[in-house]
Amino acid sequence: MPEYQVTHSKSPAFYSRYERKAEHRHQTHYCPGCGHGVAHKLIAEAIHDLGLQNDTVFVGPVGCAAFTHYYFDTGNVQAAHGRAPAVATGVTRACPGKIVIAYQGDGDLGAIGTAEIIHAANRGEKIAVFFVNNAIYAMTGGQMAPTTLVGQISTTTPWGRRAENEGFPLRVCELLSQLEMPVYLERVALSDTKNIMRARKAVRKALDLQKQAAGFALVEILSPCPTIWRKSPAEARQWVNETMTTAFPLGVYRDRLPAIPAVPQPPRRTVAEILELNSRPEEDAVRDRTDASLPTKPTTVKIAGFGGQGVLLLGQFMIEMGMREGMEVSWLPSYGPEMRGGSAHCHVCLSHARIGSPLVSHPDTLIAMNEISLRKFAPLVRSGGLILYNRSELPEQFSAPQARAICVPANEIADLLGSSKVANIVLLGAWLQETGCLPDSSAQAVLERTVKNPKLLELDRKALAAGADYMRKHLGDKTAVTQPDGFAY
Repeated sequence: MPEYQVTHSKSPAFYSRYERKAEHRHQTHYCPGCGHGVAHKLIAEAIHDLGLQNDTVFVGPVGCAAFTHYYFDTGNVQAAHGRAPAVATGVTRACPGKIVIAYQGDGDLGAIGTAEIIHAANRGEKIAVFFVNNAIYAMTGGQMAPTTLVGQISTTTPWGRRAENEGFPLRVCELLSQLEMPVYLERVALSDTKNIMRARKAVRKALDLQKQAAGFALVEILSPCPTIWRKSPAEARQWVNETMTTAFPLGVYRDRLPAIPAVPQPPRRTVAEILELNSRPEEDAVRDRTDASLPTKPTTVKIAGFGGQGVLLLGQFMIEMGMREGMEVSWLPSYGPEMRGGSAHCHVCLSHARIGSPLVSHPDTLIAMNEISLRKFAPLVRSGGLILYNRSELPEQFSAPQARAICVPANEIADLLGSSKVANIVLLGAWLQETGCLPDSSAQAVLERTVKNPKLLELDRKALAAGADYMRKHLGDKTAVTQPDGFAY
């Protein structure tokens, strides 16, 4: 009799050990009979067999599959609940040529993430989405999901889902098939060997389409959930095969390239052209960022105040100045719904290197337009940093010992010039004078490009100069400058 040897091995697209828990380095966290493990295996094998491992970025979800980054030996990004298609969109556009996978459950994709998946599909983003549908919120205790079947019992539908009260289950493949841009949509099931093999083919096709940069592909995977359904693994698979497939018919819902009408494309313009820098000498328009003699300094700034004080506009001016000097820049606004009077602040990064995050937790400079902002953000200024406060003196019982606090009465200066609207420009002039981060010529150029009203432009120029003049003339004023050690000069 011939001898046979059957070898079961783990796909090289998985890590050799799973480091999430020291005592369970050779197993996943999924329940026995859960479909996620099978889906992971099909995806990992396809990644390896198609030679995609070194070019794949896996976007993990919130939910039962939140630990995909511990399992797949690929690039990994964790997305907030429902946001995997949005994150995957950012990755594929920032890194064209990469294979981008978004993996989501039905609560993640079909509930909080409905907008993200519909718009990613409608744009035809070059991503492969694997949508695991087990008709329930599993990780959070078994609440009704958008895909829960009519009559199905859950913790929030103890008498079963009622169509007249909770509506019908959401059929994602059918929904997305009404859009023009998706290239491939298929629903498969992890219910028996035959259907798992069909799922295997669908997963491979979706990834192969990404290899060809064909467009948006989604595979919906009907999956058993024995623990939450309170069934044995065998019963759960049977329920998928006999009940779920009735509500969610299996099959291919889209398999074609979209017909995209030809539309004349406007010429692409560089940042320099958009900012009208093409008329400047080439050596001025784009500077060597490694040159030690650069007239710019990398810095981070937080600008805060009330809506209507020009807080966000001041940040925009700063980043455009940075762009004109060949710097990497970012601007992140935060504001309430009020056009006037609500809180507003923004984060500004100016750098000679690539910026990892636009969020500024501990700024080099805080420009506080009001007392509320001063008290809120001053403790966050880094040690040795700078605070510019829009008043003639600091408020009582205020202390920021780690930073220099300089009072600049920008409102009063602006009023003397003729308009309170230019108080933010006064503070810009003061900041430029004190820090030397950017040349004054860039500020003048930004104002000339942005402000079309000749009278207001002249007022802004005066405000810029007034802010700088105030810093030069009033540094000896005890109410104007306070050193970190409390010594005023």
